[in-house]
Parts: sequence; C-alpha cells; structure tokens
Amino acid sequence: MILKGKLLYILLLFLLLPPAIYAQPLPEYPKGYFIWPLDLTPEIVANFGELRVNHYHMGLDCRTAQKQNLPVYAVADGYISRIKIEPLGFGRAIYIDHPNGYTSLYAHLNDFFPELEQYVKEQQYKLKSWAVDLHFTPGQFPVEKCKFIAYSGNTGASQGPHVHFEIRDSKTEKVLNPTLFGLPLPDTIAPDIMRLAIYDREQSSYEQSPRIFSLVKKDSFYTTVPPIIKVDARELSFGISASDRCNGSSNRNGIFSATLYENNQPVSGFRMNNIGYDETRYLNAHIDYKLRSGGGPMIQHITRLPGYPDGIYSTISNNGLISITDTLVHFLRITVSDADGNSSDLLFGIQSNSSAGNTTAAKTGTDQRPFFSPGNINVFENDNIRFYLPANCLYDSFRFSYSESKPKTGYPVYQLHNASIPLHSYFPVTIRGASSMPDKTVIHRFANGRHDYSKAEPVQNGKESGWYKAWFRDLGSFQLMVDSIPPAITPIGFREKMNAAKLKQLVFVVTDNTEDIKQFTATLDGNWLRFSNDKGRRFVYEFDERCGPGEHELKIVAEDQVGNVNTKIYHFTR
Repeated sequence: MILKGKLLYILLLFLLLPPAIYAQPLPEYPKGYFIWPLDLTPEIVANFGELRVNHYHMGLDCRTAQKQNLPVYAVADGYISRIKIEPLGFGRAIYIDHPNGYTSLYAHLNDFFPELEQYVKEQQYKLKSWAVDLHFTPGQFPVEKCKFIAYSGNTGASQGPHVHFEIRDSKTEKVLNPTLFGLPLPDTIAPDIMRLAIYDREQSSYEQSPRIFSLVKKDSFYTTVPPIIKVDARELSFGISASDRCNGSSNRNGIFSATLYENNQPVSGFRMNNIGYDETRYLNAHIDYKLRSGGGPMIQHITRLPGYPDGIYSTISNNGLISITDTLVHFLRITVSDADGNSSDLLFGIQSNSSAGNTTAAKTGTDQRPFFSPGNINVFENDNIRFYLPANCLYDSFRFSYSESKPKTGYPVYQLHNASIPLHSYFPVTIRGASSMPDKTVIHRFANGRHDYSKAEPVQNGKESGWYKAWFRDLGSFQLMVDSIPPAITPIGFREKMNAAKLKQLVFVVTDNTEDIKQFTATLDGNWLRFSNDKGRRFVYEFDERCGPGEHELKIVAEDQVGNVNTKIYHFTR
C-alpha cells in the first residue's frame, strides 16, 4: 500500500511538470463570424471527428428537438454555390460560399426556400433525375446572414431529425472543425478516459489482442490499475477509449486530441482539426478495427499505423513508439483534450519484465501463409481465383489465409481471409467458372451476415476464357452467381384502377435479389415523373400539378445491375 502511494505521488509530480508543445499551433479561425443555423438553444448530438462505421463524422449534428420542418438559416453572408440531392448520404443539402474563403453546408433538409425549391424541381424534370448535383454562380442565389434557406428534416442517411452542419475551406474542400470557430456551444467539461490499450509494435496490430487496462480517477488525473505495468515487448504503442460532453448534455461526443508524452516530451498524437472526405475512411486505421469488428470496445490509436498517411497524426519522435530497452520505470502521460481546451491526463508507468527481448520472428514462428503489407501490391492467385490489393489498400500487415469449399448447390466458395482486416480502396477479384449466362453473372461476397453483389465482367486471362472479374472493398467469401431475376415492384396503399383522389402520395418499394437497383423510371401519361428515393428502397411521388384530375396511366420500370427489367403499369383516377 505504501509503495502504491509513492508511485501515485511520483505520477502526480510528473503531471505538474510544465506542458510540452505538441505540434504546430492551430490556425487562427474567425470567431463570431458564423451564427448558429437554427433559432434554437445550440445543442449537438454529434461532433466533428466522432467515430462512425467506416468514417469520421465530418461536422456537427445540430439538435432540432426531434422535430422536422424547423427553419434553417444562413450562418453568414454569401451565395448558394451548390445543391446536392441523393439517396442516403446527405439527402437534401445546401452549400453556401462565404467571402472569407469558407463554405458552410447544411444537410438532411426538407424543402428549400420557395424560389430555390422551384428552380431545383425544374432542373430535376429537365435532367429527368431526382438525384442531382447542381452548381451556381454568385449572382443566382445570394443570401444574407440569418436568411431562411430551408426546413430541417430527416432525409438521406439520417437516423432521426437533425441538421448536419459543416464548415469547409472553399479552395481545398477540407472539412474544418466547426467548434474552432467560436460557435455558441459552451463546454467547460474535460473529456472522460475509460480504458488504456497497449500494443506490441514488433507485431502487426491485426495479429495480436491488445492488453486493456481499466482506469481509476484521482483528484486531478487518471491512472491505470496497476499504476506500473510490466511488459515483455520492446516497442510499444498505445490506444485509448475516451469521450467528451458539452455543458448541460449527457450525450457522449468524440474527443478533439490525444497526445502521448515520455519524460514530458511529446512522442505522438492526433488532433481532429481538419479532414478531407478523401481521408474519412482512414477511421478504420485510427481505431482498432479488428477488436471492434469482433464486438470489442472502440479504441483510438495514438500512434498511426504504417498504412495511414500523417492525416490527423503528428509523429514527433521515435516513429511515435515507446522503446523499452532497460528495466527502469518509464513514466508516461496521455493528455486528452477537447476543442475548447479542457483536458484530462492519464498517468502510468511501463517497466520491462526480465523476459523482454522476444522478437517478431520468434512470435510468428514458421508460419508459411503469404505475408501482406501496406505500401506494396499484394497478390494471391491459383487455378481458380486471382486478386490483388493495391499499394494504398492496407493499413497494417497480416498473414493471409485462404480456403475453398464446394456447396451442394451453386458455384464453389473461395474464402479470402476474413472481414476483420479493413481495406482502404477497392480491389479486383477474378474467378474462373463456366456461366450459362455471362451477361447475367455477378460475384457474391458474404461475411458476418452481410452480402455484397457486383456485376462480373468476362475477362481473358492469357489464353484462358471463362474468368469473371468484379471489384470489392472488403475481404470475405466470394462466389460466382447467375442473376436472372428482375426487381420486385410493390405498391404501398395503391392498386390498379384505384380512385386516388384522397391520396397525398404514391409509394413503391423496389427490391432485388442482389440488392442493387441500377435504374428506376416512372412516367405518367408518357411524361417523366419525379419520384424521390430518399431512404433506400422506397420511391415516393408527392401529388402536385403534374397529376391533375381525370384518368391516368402510370408506368414503373425497374432495372437491376445486370439488366433484368420489371415493368408495371397502373391505371387510376384523380
């Protein structure tokens, strides 16, 4: 007990040492230039850099009291530079360019202000497409600060009513952390740190299970249980689970930064300052993906993996690692901060066991499986299947496992490792097989209850024919499949020869056995009709001036990715 008290006292003295400079200072962003986009008390349900499936959250999710159709306002003077409407994603979104070089974005909206709504509708009919990406000149739709621009909604991939708000650098299109612009979101609460994970960096992070330690909070800092941790490895990195909160909110948000110090000198860290949409998938390298995919906690690496460019990270010394080459206690500190400067410290010690000195070779033994590593083109091929991973595909190395099996029905199944290894880019898979319908052939990928289908293109491998290629973004099991089944079209609350005078909308659900609908087209009396496709399989037409009183013929055509087509014709009156 006395020894434990002395160790904690040493850790506390270490905390009181003057802080070290982490990296380059933050840019000077204008404070007070942007207002809150809603006429509500500013509250958020998610912040910038929060951890999501396969991506960082790239803005603020502003509360709308679980309501839709609240007015949304321009946060500063400027002009509407872009409108994007898409299934899932942002749904309906407005982009406003401001004269100070920034762009604000507002997403998951319902109707735009009347003049803009009418213009967008005209363009959709002109292009015969509900999904549009429209760009504007400064004189078309100028706006002033506080101008009403749209109604809040729940469109796109939103899981509930809110407004997604971003601030971007107009030139680079990098998304910036909005909380650095002095928005009225009071936060005087320091982040919480829940757990510490330790990694042996002589091994791949995918071929080990980290040692995870619970934490206790003292008056002014956190520490591990025990405070001095014995290790065998010589090169270490660390990860944490942590979260942050704003004043008056119990909602757990993401942290802004975390920095590892040894002897009060910074070693490595990350900071959620700016992230491009071309970088957001690197979230899978920032977390322990293998641990999370297996049902474990969300751990954020403080030292970047080999296949993650600098991005949010700063590697300051020793490749961001802690080297243990003696038997002394190494006192370490991890400082976790939010964007308002509130911080929490985790203090602990690391000491080598006498058995230290294991090497990677000793741990991997005589494993003969192919070794895949980041920065290289990694290839696997045999008589039945061929694929390669591009050089930018992997974040860390692993030893590739392969197997194949022949089910009672259908084509052989080829197991390409498993889905616990995240991939950054798409990769081609080429399978040999005799297909009775080459133009209807797809490759089916499945793992952990998830299914993906991609149209397979016939290819010639040397003098061999009968090979089919498709592109994927995850490992798993792969199998050729012939798809001759057209999509299913199901009306909701609507039927043939119906009097639809009391209906406000027409709704159809379109499904396909391979999940991907390539094209949906609706015509009313021979003219293209605008159906929205906001939530995946649902296609909705809101009755308007395009459908007047009288008898009408509605034609619905749905096509899947290999060209199977289903057509339904309905007659109704209004």
